[in-house]
Parts: sequence; C-alpha cells; structure tokens
Amino acid sequence: MSDSLHDAIQAEIAKYPDRRSAILAALRLAQAKYRWLSPEAFEEVSRCIDLPVAQCVAVASFYDMYFLEPVGEHVVEVCTNVSCALVGAADVVAAFEMELGCSLGSTSADGKVTLRPVECLGGCGWGPVVSIDHRYHEHFTADDVKPVVAGLRTSEGGH
Repeated sequence: MSDSLHDAIQAEIAKYPDRRSAILAALRLAQAKYRWLSPEAFEEVSRCIDLPVAQCVAVASFYDMYFLEPVGEHVVEVCTNVSCALVGAADVVAAFEMELGCSLGSTSADGKVTLRPVECLGGCGWGPVVSIDHRYHEHFTADDVKPVVAGLRTSEGGH
C-alpha cells in the first residue's frame, strides 16, 4: 500500500465520527491516484477504511463518478437523461461515436478518449450537457464535437 494514499485516506477518516463514512472520499482518492478503481485499489481502500472489498465495490458501482475499468487520457461524459435526450443528446452521442471511432461506453483506439453515458449532470435546463474531464459544457451540439475531439487528441490527460 502506498503510504501517501494511506495517509490521505486516514486524514479523510479523521473527519467523520464513523470511519466507514469516509468511503466516498477514500474511493475518490484511490481513483485520483490510479485513474480508475482496480481490484488492487479496492483492496487498499478496504484495508484503510475497514470495510469488505465487496462493500467498497458496491458503493463505487452505484455512482457514475467512479471508473470501474481503465479510462483514456480524457473522459467525455454525455448526459442521456430525458431532459438532455429531448434536446439532442442522441445526436451528440452519435457525433462523438463517429469522430472517435468507438461506441458509447468504450475508449477510442488511440487510448485518448473514453466516451461514457451518464444518467444526469444536473443541467436539465441547459441540455444537452457534456462533461469533458469534469468540466461541464451546456447547450452542446453535434457541431461542437469535431473541434473538441481534435483538441483532446492533441492534449495531455487532464484529470
């Protein structure tokens, strides 16, 4: 176990009356270190927080913000909930799939971009909403895709 991750998780645990309450923060810290939550990352979190690995996995699998598989250098998330769907989210997804050469839920062949659906990004009045490396873009259209992908392919990972 890396001492820095262990120390960071312990600092989060100290903020709560029950150490198990720090599970979300511990998972976030592990993902920040490894870029995704591998079986080894879950083991580390489990040991630090004193919860079964299965419980750590169950919590992480409930939330869109945790990556349970390796991701590309950049992560593009498209809100596919009804509010965004009604104003063109499917067209945005199709444009990303075409430009990246991969389907929703996968990573481009060059490893640069992972394209993910998310249930809601909380911008229901400004859809379609797209998150690119955790930065929200509102009123996103299919026409916005090509320049965004070109920029992602020429830049370094930004998590």
